[in-house]
Amino acid sequence: MDINRPKTHAEVTEVFYRYETALVTNDVATLDALFWSSDHTVRLGASENLFGQDEILAFRKARPSVGLARSLLQVVITTFGDDFATTNAIFTRADWPATRTGRQSQSLVKFPATGWQIVSAHVSIVDLEQRQIRERL
Repeated sequence: MDINRPKTHAEVTEVFYRYETALVTNDVATLDALFWSSDHTVRLGASENLFGQDEILAFRKARPSVGLARSLLQVVITTFGDDFATTNAIFTRADWPATRTGRQSQSLVKFPATGWQIVSAHVSIVDLEQRQIRERL
């Protein structure tokens, strides 16, 4: 299996940054289009567990549309062959303390009819001080 074929990697990178732009501008239509329209789609968020496209869209529509800006600290995109990829990002927000970071991971599949779509996503927030305390135990 080929890892990170340049053409495939470029496609997924474009999808990742299209998602990022839609996320911070609250472009719900684009966010919805980027998620696989299926009951099998999962998004585990910082404070919500969403199963299926309907729950994910309802969350997006109800989410506040202010204070969404964030800064990406690290992004890793890995493609496997031509139709599966993962994206992982570490991010922060201006109003967060310096010890807090967010983590986002996505699994994407390239479907013949719809192209690249997110089939699974996870978002969590880590307080570095708490993590460092746990590591010492």
